[in-house]
Amino acid sequence: MEKNGSNHKLRVCVATCNRADYSKLAPIMFGIKAEPQFFELDVVVLGSHLIDDYGNTYRMIEQDDFDIHTRLHTIVRGEDEAAMVESVGLALVKLPDVLNRLKPDIMIVHGDRFDALALATSAALMNIRILHIEGGEVSGTIDDSIRHAITKLAHYHVCCTRSAEQHLIAMCEDHDHILLAGCPSYDKLLSAKNKDYMSIIRIWLGEDVKTRDYIVALQHPVTTDIKHSIKMFELTLDALISFNKRTLVLFPNVDAGSKEMVRVMRKKGIEHHPNFRAVKHVPFDQFIQLVAHAGCMIGNSSCGVREVGAFGTPVINLGTRQTGRETGENVLHVRDADTQDKILHALQLQFGKQYPCSKIYGDGNAVPRILKFLKSIDLNEPLQKKFCFPPVKDNISQDIDHILETQSALAVDLGGTNLRVAIVSMKGEIVKKYTQLNPKTYEDRLELILKMCVEAASEAVNVNCRILGVGIGGGIIHQHELIHGSSFCAAELGHIVVSLDGPECLCGSQGCIEAYASGIALQREAKKLHDEDLLLVEGMSMKKEDVVSAAHLIQAAKLGNTKADSILRTAGTALGLGVVNILHTMNPSLVILSGVLASHYVNAVKDVINRQALSSVKTVDVVVSNLADPALLGAASLVLDYTTRRIY
Repeated sequence: MEKNGSNHKLRVCVATCNRADYSKLAPIMFGIKAEPQFFELDVVVLGSHLIDDYGNTYRMIEQDDFDIHTRLHTIVRGEDEAAMVESVGLALVKLPDVLNRLKPDIMIVHGDRFDALALATSAALMNIRILHIEGGEVSGTIDDSIRHAITKLAHYHVCCTRSAEQHLIAMCEDHDHILLAGCPSYDKLLSAKNKDYMSIIRIWLGEDVKTRDYIVALQHPVTTDIKHSIKMFELTLDALISFNKRTLVLFPNVDAGSKEMVRVMRKKGIEHHPNFRAVKHVPFDQFIQLVAHAGCMIGNSSCGVREVGAFGTPVINLGTRQTGRETGENVLHVRDADTQDKILHALQLQFGKQYPCSKIYGDGNAVPRILKFLKSIDLNEPLQKKFCFPPVKDNISQDIDHILETQSALAVDLGGTNLRVAIVSMKGEIVKKYTQLNPKTYEDRLELILKMCVEAASEAVNVNCRILGVGIGGGIIHQHELIHGSSFCAAELGHIVVSLDGPECLCGSQGCIEAYASGIALQREAKKLHDEDLLLVEGMSMKKEDVVSAAHLIQAAKLGNTKADSILRTAGTALGLGVVNILHTMNPSLVILSGVLASHYVNAVKDVINRQALSSVKTVDVVVSNLADPALLGAASLVLDYTTRRIY
C-alpha cells in the first residue's frame, strides 16, 4: 500500500441500498475484488434491494458473484414521509452490530438517499472513515440536503464533475481529500458494446419494436411536493398514451409517494395496455442497451440527465427533482408540466432525435483513479476530519502555549552601512538585536540576511519567543490599521520615482527616492567625493581602514563642505517630492520620518511641501520619530498586526 503500511490490506465495506446506487458502486466493487493483495471487500445490502415489490434486486449482486456479508431489512412500508423517517431509524438500530463485527477501515457510501444518510451517520459515530461517491452535486428535493449532510460526515470525497469539486471546496472540505474521478458507471457505459442489443429490446418491449422507435419512462415522487409530483405523473402517462409509441415504464423508487404513483399506473391500466410494458427492475447491463437505442427517455430520474447523455439519446426531464444538475444538450426540461399538452409537445420535439454524446460526468476511467485514491489513504492520519474554513479576524479563545510564549516577529533593517535583524515582541520591545556590516554585493547581502534570520530564529526558542513571521518595509496606516496590499507589498515608498533620468536604484529602475535619499545612496555619493579627495574638510579625519559612510557625508556638510551639503539637499528634495506624491494620493494627517537621517531631511521635506503641494494638503504635520529603532519596529509591526488578527 502507498500509505497504509506495507502489509496491511485496506478493509473496505461497500453498502448498497437500491438498484440505482448499485449501478455506481458495482464497478468499484469489481475493481476492489480484482486486487485482493491490497483490499478486503465486505458487502452490506439493505433498503429496497430486499423488497419483492421493488424487484428483489439483491439477486443481481449475487449474480455478479459478490458474497453478501449482511442483509438488513430496513424499509418500513408505507411509502410516506413517516415511513422514510422510520426506515432511517430502523437502519440506525441495526447497523452498529454489523459495523462492530466487520470493523472496516473505510465505508463507501453513494449519493443522496435516506438509507445512505443512515449509513454515513452510523459510520461517523462509530469512528469509521467514510468515502462518499457523487458529493458536491446539486439537484432538487430533499436529496440535496441529504447529499450535503453526508458530505459533512464523510472524510473523503469522489466527485464526478469540476463543478461538484468546486462545490465541495466551497463547503470547506479539505481539497487533499477530494478526488475528481468521474462517475464510475461511465466506465461501464463507455465500454458497453453489445451487438445483440436487439434481443434485449425484444425481451422487454416485444418482437415488433425497432431501435429509436420506443420510449423509456422512469419517474419518481418528489418528496417535498408529493401531491404535485403525482399529478405530473398522471399527466405524463396521459401524454404517453396519446403519443402512441411503445413504452417501457419502470416502477418508481421507495420514496414517500411511490404507492400513490403505482395506484395511478393501475388506475390508467398501464400494466395491461398494449403499448406499455411496466416492470419493477431491469438489470443495469440491459438497461444501458435499452436507453442507448431508445427514441427518447422521459421522467425525472438522475439517470436521464447523467448516464443517458453518454449515448446522445433525447431526454425529457420533468419537474424539479433534477434542478441544478449539469446536463448535455440532449436534455429538454419541462419544469412545470401543468398540462398534458406541454409534455406531449416535448415528446414531439424530442422523439427520434440523435444528439452528440456527452462526457460531462466521466471519461470511462473513474475506477482506476478511485482505487489509487483508496490506496493513498493514510490510516495513521487523525480520524477527526478538518474543515478548511476561510480566515476570520478574531478568535477570543486562548492556548496555554501562546500565553507562556511571547508572540514575536523577526524585523530586518537593510541599512547603508549595517544589516540589522531583531526579535521584536508584541509590546514593541526589542528582545535581541543582531548587527553586521553590509556586504558589497547583492548575493552576499542576501546570504547574510538569511544567515542572521536563521540565527535569530534559533535564539528565539531559547528566549521563549514564538516567531510569527519576518517583516521588511515601510508602512501606511489607515484608520488605525496597516495597509498590506493585495500581495502584501504595499508601502514600497522608497521606490516612488521622482526623476526620469535620476541615478540607478538597486531595484533596477532609475530616479527612485531610495536612489537619492537612502543610507546606501548617500554612502555611494560620499565614496565618490572621497575618491576625488573632495569629502574631507578641516576638522575631519579618517583612518585608512575606515569605511566611508553616510555619516561622513553628513559631518562634512555640517563643517561647511558645499558639495556634501548639495548632495544632502538633493536627497531631501527627492524625499520631499515623494512625500508630496503620497500627500496627493493618500491625503494623510501625519507624516513621520524615521531613522538616523530623518532629522537631516525634515526641513527639506517641509520646504518641498510648501513649494510643490496643493493647498489642501500643505497643512500636514511632518515630524521626526523619537523611537530608538523605528525601522526594526515598523517592519515587525507588519507581521504582528497581520498575524494576530487571524486564527493562529
